[in-house]
Amino acid sequence: MEYRIHHEIPGRVRVKLAGRVPDSDLDALIKMTSECPVIRKIQVYGSIGQMAIEYANGETGRAAVLSHLDGITREDIERAKAGYAMALAPRTHALLLQLARIVGAYVARRWLFPMPIRTLFAINAFLPFLAAGWQALRRGRLTVPVLDAAAIGISFIKRDPKTAGETMFLLHVGEALEDYTRAASENELIGSLLDVPDSVQKVQGDTEVRVSAESLKPGDLVAVRTGMSICIDGVVERGVAMVNQATLTGEPLSVERAVGDDVFAGTVVEEGDILVRVRESTGETRLRSIVALVEHADSLKSNVQSHMEAMADRIVPWNFLLAGIVAVITRDLTKTSAALMVDYSCALKLAGSIAVLTAMSNAAKAGIMVKGARYFEAFAQADTIVFDKTGTLTEAAPKLVRVESANDAWSEDEILRLSACLEEHFPHPVARAVVHAAEERGLEHRERHAAVEYIVAHGIASELDGRRVVIGSKHFVIEDEHAQLDESLAARIEEHFMGLSPLYLAIDGAVVGVLGIQDPIKPGAADAIAQLKSMGIEHIVMLTGDYAKTAERIAREAGIDEWRADLLPEDKYAYLASLKEQGRRVAMVGDGVNDSPALSLADVGIAMGQGSDIAKEVADIVLSDTELAALVTLRRISSGMQRRMMGSYRKVIGINSALLALGIGGAITPQTSSLLHNASTVGLSLVNTSRYV
Repeated sequence: MEYRIHHEIPGRVRVKLAGRVPDSDLDALIKMTSECPVIRKIQVYGSIGQMAIEYANGETGRAAVLSHLDGITREDIERAKAGYAMALAPRTHALLLQLARIVGAYVARRWLFPMPIRTLFAINAFLPFLAAGWQALRRGRLTVPVLDAAAIGISFIKRDPKTAGETMFLLHVGEALEDYTRAASENELIGSLLDVPDSVQKVQGDTEVRVSAESLKPGDLVAVRTGMSICIDGVVERGVAMVNQATLTGEPLSVERAVGDDVFAGTVVEEGDILVRVRESTGETRLRSIVALVEHADSLKSNVQSHMEAMADRIVPWNFLLAGIVAVITRDLTKTSAALMVDYSCALKLAGSIAVLTAMSNAAKAGIMVKGARYFEAFAQADTIVFDKTGTLTEAAPKLVRVESANDAWSEDEILRLSACLEEHFPHPVARAVVHAAEERGLEHRERHAAVEYIVAHGIASELDGRRVVIGSKHFVIEDEHAQLDESLAARIEEHFMGLSPLYLAIDGAVVGVLGIQDPIKPGAADAIAQLKSMGIEHIVMLTGDYAKTAERIAREAGIDEWRADLLPEDKYAYLASLKEQGRRVAMVGDGVNDSPALSLADVGIAMGQGSDIAKEVADIVLSDTELAALVTLRRISSGMQRRMMGSYRKVIGINSALLALGIGGAITPQTSSLLHNASTVGLSLVNTSRYV
């Protein structure tokens, strides 16, 4: 990058760039410059082509900053710009500069030019308004641009270019403030979502390590299996998988991805497992996915928001009707103009949109990612919550507390070693408990088994030295696989596994061992459920594929109204369908691949952040916090958003109706009504940016 040092003091340098920085490049330049680790703060002054940088580490830091600037190319800027579709940092100084230009141009025309020249300026400024209004009329729509063009046009008809200029000046100021308010809310939401962590299975030699996605670099190798999301752009190096790319392409059916194929961040592996070589910076791909989420969320409006926007569009023709009536009755163009200067549309749309963006931002700061406004509304109106058990009501990190061997041929350590070798490939809470227990005992293993197959809601199957190996629930191992269970082992399970969740390991049709998983209820779960009941949730249910005795204990400790045990995914789905047939508004909370069908059926599906990626993809809301208190926070935010949007609706109607009445009555001028209208719109929007909880 071309630059020269303009001024510097220790810890701060100001550089002069080769020329003015376009607004479209500002965010990309800030992003690329901030990648230098010693830089603390960056300020870019685009209009004068300068950049101020604060840095750490003295002379060493200065050298690192200058070296970093030397390495930034035009290609880097273009690549950074391609990573997102909207400005990431709406800058206050940019708003002030824009307002200064609007005010300066208006004052200069008023004071420096005679009336004929000012009239020409006013006519020229009117042309964009006239074009926008004409385009709307050509589409057969009476919208706000038509209102604005008509109101300004009346001033020209009255041969009053001074009033026309004042009106356009006020409209430009109001538009700048409204655009900044919306952009600031979107930016805050994106920043909040960027703080929600992601993790991946990084391949290091012959082992896999769970690491933060942010730590990945181009060239790293990542393992992705059934139910896991792909959080990077890369190329498949090994394996075959069916990948759901609906978030990128809109195509509902998964596509096959094999060696040499590209895969992209934000997609999910529905079946199979692959090793992916990272191609792009994880920061850029994550940012692109989040921006896509924010843009997609705009299409998922709540009923209240949709009603406000529909009302806004329907009111505009009535503005014209009112203006016509005023013109006929009063024959006063000033009062007619007053009827056109105040519209409900901008205020209704902007206030509702800002309320939603603020709710999403507040939720993201609380570790809750909501994919659209309608899901806030659905959760605010929910009267029934259905919980999965493992990892949802119980700890996301259960513990293995007992291992029973069928006979002397298999020791406890051998059973645990083989079980961990199979389970380490899948990010399920029970799998992590087995792997962690093996690590604590120092049981190292090398993979002698063949490729593993994950069977949803059942367990894992593989081969070891030509023999079939399965591990999973009793239903899977004993009933589906028809493995034989020794009577003495069954008796020991009955005696020692009270309250534990058993995991059966069988080889060639014979159970060789059983692992007992302790599934303690989450701290604060009972308290959170009690609070949800006090907030209007009438019925709370727990569904699980676990034993009835374990389910009964968890339900009793958590204060749950109803529970069902020994369920398969299709059973959970059928139960939710029956609830909806009864007219209940249902929220489903789960974390596993087996919860995905029920999550998609519920009025609002909520996935725990530590659960499977496919559950998080299917769900409408994702909780990064594993504590159920997040649901209480979500209920408060959802209810608060509903109240705020209804309050905004009433205030917009009340304020603008009063301004119309005052303008038509002659108590205020059209310019004053326009000023108060724009001020109230921005004011209501700013009120809606305050925190909900």
